[in-house]
Amino acid sequence: MRGPLLAVSLSIMSIAPGGGNAADKLEQTVCGWLREPLAFALWSRAAGRPAGKLPQHIDGARVEPLTHRTVDGRLLHGFRLRPEAAAGAGFVLVAQGNAMLAEHLLHEIAPLTAGGREVYIFDYRGYGASEGRPRLKAIVADYVQIAAALTQSPGGPASFYGISFGGIVLSNVAGAGASYARLVIDSSPARVSPFGCPKRYDPAENLPADASAILLVRGERDTVVPPAATRELADIVQARGGRVVTRRDFAHPFMDFDFAAHLARQALIRSFLLGEPR
Repeated sequence: MRGPLLAVSLSIMSIAPGGGNAADKLEQTVCGWLREPLAFALWSRAAGRPAGKLPQHIDGARVEPLTHRTVDGRLLHGFRLRPEAAAGAGFVLVAQGNAMLAEHLLHEIAPLTAGGREVYIFDYRGYGASEGRPRLKAIVADYVQIAAALTQSPGGPASFYGISFGGIVLSNVAGAGASYARLVIDSSPARVSPFGCPKRYDPAENLPADASAILLVRGERDTVVPPAATRELADIVQARGGRVVTRRDFAHPFMDFDFAAHLARQALIRSFLLGEPR
């Protein structure tokens, strides 16, 4: 078990909040002085506001609100999903798309608690009730810190599930040296540097030499991150021993035209994250 029930505060190491100056440094724009703030303003508005009261149980999982205090003092809000049965088989850290709140995915990720796993998901800073200004540098740093905090607690291996923008975030977490058993990247571009971001944030620059623990999911009907944008990433993952699944009936995550395709996608991801045979 990781911390008390409900309001769980995940603090890491012994770094005290650094006040406004620290926040300014972490939340500095790295992808263009106009483009990045404007994009995140549009995405965070599209994500909407928190709904308020949420179910306490979903498909055999207990839903617990929690918070994480970042190193620059921002308070992030999220959820832990715990299996009703005994936990201790590890955890899955989920990073959602750039126009989503954590609560939007609770029903989809609840099945990941199978086998005793806990599932964690947070609203990005500046989204929902989370404090701060949403910026790529800060969001990546937040997830590096969250992953470190979770892996310091006993209870089994870590797995990561990144959806679209979340795949950019978690590939950077992996590139920063985080330990994980499985990593799913669902419909994330190989490069963000063509949009003015530093090359070091490109998912293609953050893949390990041994990618056997990685699954990349692509959709030929994806118009948000089209196959051309993921092709380089697919080539690298495959060349380094990872698994790439490209399906003609898949679009962008949670935008599949056919509900059967959506169910197949989620079953594929769940099977990989839970370590089930192919």
